[in-house]
Amino acid sequence: MTTYETIEFEVRGHTACVTLNRPDVLNAINDEMIAELATVYADIEQSQDIWTVIITGAGRALCVGADVKKAADHDMENAAGIDNQGEPILSSLRQWDAPQEATPPWLQMTKPIICAVNGIACGAGMDLVTTADITIASDRATLMDPHVSIGVTSGREAVRLARILPLPVAMRLVLMGKHERLDAHRAHELGVFTEVVSHDDLMDRAWEIGEIVNSNAPLAVRGSRMAVRKGLTLPIYEAELLAENYRMKVALTKDAIEGPRAFLEKRVPHWQAR
Repeated sequence: MTTYETIEFEVRGHTACVTLNRPDVLNAINDEMIAELATVYADIEQSQDIWTVIITGAGRALCVGADVKKAADHDMENAAGIDNQGEPILSSLRQWDAPQEATPPWLQMTKPIICAVNGIACGAGMDLVTTADITIASDRATLMDPHVSIGVTSGREAVRLARILPLPVAMRLVLMGKHERLDAHRAHELGVFTEVVSHDDLMDRAWEIGEIVNSNAPLAVRGSRMAVRKGLTLPIYEAELLAENYRMKVALTKDAIEGPRAFLEKRVPHWQAR
């Protein structure tokens, strides 16, 4: 098995777990983590045995976003914070076709993503929350968007927040920066988290949800996920046509025969992801 420096990777059954593992810096994202995540996400997508992925963090944070020290170490006269590739240091423009910093390529990746928020999630770390399919949280979880407090525009994070939160709540987080936080229970009330559990039970519950998802037909799960995800950017009529396209493709698979057959025979279906 591949050894990683900034992440941990574990597989149980058909569920994989990716743990951001730089707890001494609250799992801040650096170039090495971006590269390792790009590799592991690609491996997950290509694997026939992995059907669902959990993302979480080691220590007291899920992720606090980009490693600000990287920006601080650059020439301070470079006010725009431009790196040697001509791109903003605290940006991820070159990751749009790969992970967006720590985020899976969620519009290309077909496997369902469960985010288990174990603690602080802020800045780019909130992308893991806003792009996951199912998000659960420890009772110690908090959300924050500190970009403006360090002189950086809140870009895609703000846009995504405004699509899952009431606009006034999203704008309060964005404009007040490090001075405003959402705790786990308030985020749950607003629909950001689907459930909040005690901190010690978080990962057991994440694995349990993974098993529940995997008890369903994996290709039907992926087709349903992609129909919703890609359909969100389309007019309703086009989105419905896209969903029907996924439905027709899955209808031609072996699992589409196995499901009704198992129901009639009153037994648990044996899914093959074929």
